[in-house]
Amino acid sequence: MKKIGVLTSGGDAPGMNAAVRAVVRKGIYHDLEVYGIYGGYAGLISGNIKKLELGSVGDIIHRGGTVLYSARCEEFKTKEGQQKGIEQLKKLGIEGLVVIGGDGSYMGAKKLTEQGFPCVGVPGTIDNDIPGTEFTIGFDTALNTVIDAIDKIRDTATSHERTFIIEVMGRDAGDIALWAGLAGGAETILVPEENFSMDDICDRLKKGSERGKKHSIIVVAEGVGSGVEISQKIKELTNYDTRVSVLGHMQRGGSPTASDRVLASRLGARAVELLIEGRGGRAVGIVKNELVDYDIIEALETKKHEIDMGMLKLSKELSI
Repeated sequence: MKKIGVLTSGGDAPGMNAAVRAVVRKGIYHDLEVYGIYGGYAGLISGNIKKLELGSVGDIIHRGGTVLYSARCEEFKTKEGQQKGIEQLKKLGIEGLVVIGGDGSYMGAKKLTEQGFPCVGVPGTIDNDIPGTEFTIGFDTALNTVIDAIDKIRDTATSHERTFIIEVMGRDAGDIALWAGLAGGAETILVPEENFSMDDICDRLKKGSERGKKHSIIVVAEGVGSGVEISQKIKELTNYDTRVSVLGHMQRGGSPTASDRVLASRLGARAVELLIEGRGGRAVGIVKNELVDYDIIEALETKKHEIDMGMLKLSKELSI
């Protein structure tokens, strides 16, 4: 293999640039030509592809977002769109592709793999919902952003003696809510992986009030539902004064943490090694601080992301 490509797709995540840097420099170190595909799968179809040099990825390891940009692409979901992408790669003699992104990005890599074009997936999403890896690039940075917001909101909640509901991202996964809620000392954490009762939530608030507690923090994963709706239900059942903060896309931004930079560098470099070894159709991850790789098709079809229910149990025990 002499030429490889790299693209970022789906929602941006802090650390994607560190992963791109690792792919480019690891590839060049092994005498490969590395090409950047700009604008995700849409850029692949249109042929927005440029050769990258060492300097192309200088001074990006600390930057959030993605220098290769990202875009949604409905056309690439079709076999015709996928064939257009493969043709663009073949025009330049590109023989393998590193795809950095979440499950939608992995699905695109899976489709290319099924059509005989070797791809390696690198997990880049703040949601931490990719099967086969304990952590994804961007999760740690997003987590610290949320914790910082919880700490600031707690100051206001204390001053005004109110219950604050903080809605965080994560799509259908509750990892951000769980980890941030536990680290931020939230009284209640709502995640889509566990059913909840409004009566139970209100009972916890009432018990806290009875022992003199003046404020509470409730962290809600977006996969559970609207923080505003939950706030309204609490108001109806308890008449407590509640406020809602929806953190939104601020969770995707910012300079990546050291942890995300290191993870991205390790995963990006390993993806290149797999292509050099002729092992396309794989995805990389980290388990117990060891790099792993697995069949990307099998992972998407059979594995499911799971949340640490022990941590959720602990959060309840510590927030009595």
